[in-house]
Amino acid sequence: MNIPSSLLNKYNVPVPRYTSYPTVPFWKDELDITAWKNTFQQQFQISNKEGGISLYLHLPFCESLCTYCGCNKKITTNHSVEGKYMKALEKEWNLYVALMDEPPIIRELHLGGGTPTFFTPQNLEKLLNIIFSKAIISPDHEFSIEGHPNNTTKEHLETLFNLGFRRVSYGVQDNDPEVQRIINRIQPVENVKKATDTARAVGFKSVNFDLIYGLPLQNTERLKKTILQSIEMRPDRIAFYTYALVP
Repeated sequence: MNIPSSLLNKYNVPVPRYTSYPTVPFWKDELDITAWKNTFQQQFQISNKEGGISLYLHLPFCESLCTYCGCNKKITTNHSVEGKYMKALEKEWNLYVALMDEPPIIRELHLGGGTPTFFTPQNLEKLLNIIFSKAIISPDHEFSIEGHPNNTTKEHLETLFNLGFRRVSYGVQDNDPEVQRIINRIQPVENVKKATDTARAVGFKSVNFDLIYGLPLQNTERLKKTILQSIEMRPDRIAFYTYALVP
């Protein structure tokens, strides 16, 4: 397929990260709490009546640091943090619920990180049930999760499937062993294939691969090989990001 250069140039523009909203340029040194609450209540009423709200839950924990990462994260192998963090999210969720004048209709839900599959399947189920217990699930909802190919198990996927998830996104980045070594993201391509096949076997309808270009030690041939290997696994979507150096 030949893609016109005009189309590539049209979409080759920087856009804000969805994990930071409102985006940083809109932040102020001081926050007017009353104004914020009023704005939230107004927007909630509009969104809920139009079919439901969208939620993003950030689960920031990873067992090792990928050196390209610019996300809000906590590196630890101590999984006791799961319970403490779930309590904090429950407390925050209750603050929002208190501002709602009717049960929220959840139309879209995304679990991101960090590594959401750092959490055990049991804790993910517990956390989601905390959210769902005070909400209505839209009949045409779309739930998705980011998974690490190295630690996303069949039990993770089955638990999430039973809770309504049908979309999973795997952080592939690059399959070349040397690139993986320098970015500290060691995951054999076999692990990506296994995670992909397992998701489809469980019943997930959409599998996304995140790929990054501009990483250290990447070159045209290595990147081409990663892309061809990814295409062989036939993901439903590929998100192709540029590496961003964040001082």
